[in-house]
Amino acid sequence: MMRLVLLRHGQSEWNKANLFTGWTDVELSDAGRSEAAMAGKLMKDAAVEPDCCFTSYLRRAIHTAQIALSAMERDWIPMIKDWHLNERHYGALQGLDKTETARKYGEEQVHVWRRSFDVIPPLLTPDDPRYPGFDVRYRMLTQSQLPLSESLHDTVARVRCCWEEMIIPALHQYGTVLVAAHGNSLRGLIMMLLGYTADEIVSVEIPTGKPRVVELDDRMNVTKEYYL
Repeated sequence: MMRLVLLRHGQSEWNKANLFTGWTDVELSDAGRSEAAMAGKLMKDAAVEPDCCFTSYLRRAIHTAQIALSAMERDWIPMIKDWHLNERHYGALQGLDKTETARKYGEEQVHVWRRSFDVIPPLLTPDDPRYPGFDVRYRMLTQSQLPLSESLHDTVARVRCCWEEMIIPALHQYGTVLVAAHGNSLRGLIMMLLGYTADEIVSVEIPTGKPRVVELDDRMNVTKEYYL
């Protein structure tokens, strides 16, 4: 048996402020740090302690992983950071207040941008300061890989690369693997693991700071899954 532990980062400062975040690199709030520490305690108490960890390039996920692992006294395990696990890119919505955006464009339109599987929010332009091409951590990406905006479909597609090329081999090697990431990148993993349809996955809610354990056989079939 192998175990994959999915952990959405704790509350961030922009979650707290009700802002669209996406690839914007914001810090955890005090509540988010507490959530991460509690997640680590839950894993330790349940004896679900990872031997390897994956996270994104964004500090709210990285720090969640670090705090949770510290609570388990497993700071020493390998931690692999992969941009494929970044949150969905919300394009020109990033940094905007969600309530004010709903007033401007209408709640129905904002709901479509946020919850549709294959609809993208308004695009950034390549000269926008929020464009990831200006960020040194993405300098190795090609222009076609740098998003101007993403749908959930796009996010799932890039997460699949990390799942197939990195996480599956790590599961076979280590047995128990933690993925500390984001609501939409974790939806991508859940969609692949549990076979959800496009309609089903958009309604899946992933709570912050609550570890979800997925038990797998050698062929990556799910045998059991539960929250701690």
